[in-house]
Amino acid sequence: MRTLEEVQATTQIAKLKEEDLQPAIHCLSFGEHVSSGDYCLMELDEKLCKHIESGQSLVIRGDKDEHAVLCSEEETYDLKMADTSNLLLLIPGCKTPDQLPGDQGRPHLIHSQISGFTNSYWELRRQRPKLKKLKKLLMESPYEGSPLAEEESSAQKYTLEDLLDRIQASKAEIVAQLGNIHACNIDGFWRILDFDYEMKLLGHVMQLVDSESWSFSKVPLRTSQQELGPLEPEEMIEHCLNCYGRRYTDEEGEECFALNEDKVCQATARMLLQNAVKFNLSEFQEVWQQSVPEGMSTRLDQLKGVALLDRSTRPETICLLRVEDLPEDTLERFNRLFSMREKWTGDDIAPYIQDLCGEKQTTGALLTKYARMSMQNGMKVYNSRRPVAT
Repeated sequence: MRTLEEVQATTQIAKLKEEDLQPAIHCLSFGEHVSSGDYCLMELDEKLCKHIESGQSLVIRGDKDEHAVLCSEEETYDLKMADTSNLLLLIPGCKTPDQLPGDQGRPHLIHSQISGFTNSYWELRRQRPKLKKLKKLLMESPYEGSPLAEEESSAQKYTLEDLLDRIQASKAEIVAQLGNIHACNIDGFWRILDFDYEMKLLGHVMQLVDSESWSFSKVPLRTSQQELGPLEPEEMIEHCLNCYGRRYTDEEGEECFALNEDKVCQATARMLLQNAVKFNLSEFQEVWQQSVPEGMSTRLDQLKGVALLDRSTRPETICLLRVEDLPEDTLERFNRLFSMREKWTGDDIAPYIQDLCGEKQTTGALLTKYARMSMQNGMKVYNSRRPVAT
């Protein structure tokens, strides 16, 4: 080990002034059997550091054919290996100048032993969760409401733990998405309802509301279950109300639901459009309004991200196009959209790219970024105040 005199002699040779240096001098030495493969370093921001320090864990997720991601309980991060020209040393117990006592006095040596080294580390970047696979897995065994079909089915079913192993997203993001796609926990397995069965449930509820002359803002849960119990399981009635309404407790302490007009109208439109390639817009609007419960009003803005209008044709048309059916990757999403339509207005394309935007990114900024990427790939992009085309 070096002595203080040797260190001071070295600083003189290097023409360094002692008053410009910290009084605490670290003398480093390698421990036995030190290898660059002993440790893997990861760069964490302040939020993730506090997450670890509080005793919580981080999980790396991804199948063998997928790029690994890191997940906390609530967020998902991309894992990317970053190289550095500086050698990174791992020194347990080493203290930086701000961690040492203020008054150090005369120069003194601190002998520290290196236990590992590397010239690369894992860099984390917050990213959107990859949730498209979630619905794909659940669609392997959609719930159709038939006990006989359930008995005969041998399709794979998934618990929440199974989904956490397969989906590249945090637990909170997965649970939120299960709600978004109207998944239901049946006998410990998460299932997505067959759309026709879901519409059947909704039809039962709406017929009951009409026959009892209830307000859409006050549908009693218990009475609904009792009246519809002979037709469908009570838990399915409650699930349907959860999907299309907001639960609350009234003044008498009874659990009720306020039905969401936009959700009911949107589901009805999807039912009408699912078997049609294109629909005459004016005819569709007439049939749509006739198909929703009396007292509800249909509006085209209820179909953002669900159906696409084409006002360039005569007559104008509408077709089913759900954002959930588009690719998750940004470039693939844009390529798919522009393969379907050469020109888009900002209003038309916004619902189909809104989920790709970062926390502080607008759809306009995302379109500009895509235009630059397209130009770099040798594609011509035109961008006017209204239509956007590639």
